[in-house]
Amino acid sequence: MGRGRAKAKQTKVARRLKYHTPEMDLDSLQRELAGKAPTSHSDDYDEYDDDPYAQYAHYNDAYDDWDDEGEANARQA
Repeated sequence: MGRGRAKAKQTKVARRLKYHTPEMDLDSLQRELAGKAPTSHSDDYDEYDDDPYAQYAHYNDAYDDWDDEGEANARQA
């Protein structure tokens, strides 16, 4: 239940967007677009930015010697 009301609202919004032309203030749009210079983030790029696990890399370094100690103890036994 309740799907009819949601669908009716979506239909109403879709019709309004399709048939009604909103008034645009092109002067304010031009001011907004002209006021901001394009920013370049190329110098801020880090090769690990795209890696979702980069924030956990320090754990690998901190606990890396545990594997070596475990293997050495296993060989002695």
